[in-house]
Amino acid sequence: MSYLNRDTYGMYKSVNKSGPGPSLMGAHTLLGEDVTNRQGDNLGDIKEIMLDMQTGKVAYAVLSFGGVFGIGEKLFAVPWSALTLDTVSKSFTLNVSKEQLKNAPGFDKSDWPDMNDATWISSINSFYGQQSVYSERRH
Repeated sequence: MSYLNRDTYGMYKSVNKSGPGPSLMGAHTLLGEDVTNRQGDNLGDIKEIMLDMQTGKVAYAVLSFGGVFGIGEKLFAVPWSALTLDTVSKSFTLNVSKEQLKNAPGFDKSDWPDMNDATWISSINSFYGQQSVYSERRH
């Protein structure tokens, strides 16, 4: 389902048509958004958006991959900077293959990592080839 379908407040009906899409988006409208790679493979959907409460920036999108009806699914914290909004398909693009994602550092929905841990932050950003927007101030 597209973010346009989850727009219960009508925030996107008067979007500036000069750009590729909305420049500000409601976080709740992005939950459930599909994530694909550049080859068009479905990589899952966004289950949660993690905010850095000290900076006010989006740190990660939690991506769900695999499993059936939530059973056996694996969760991945993907740096927000690694995702690109595709305004044509109304989904996000992540530049990894399905095989790479299967080998990505992930976690079970009942055992979340300490997302404040500097080693964890470094490993996630390194895997996705991103620089952390907030790990420099963490110890």
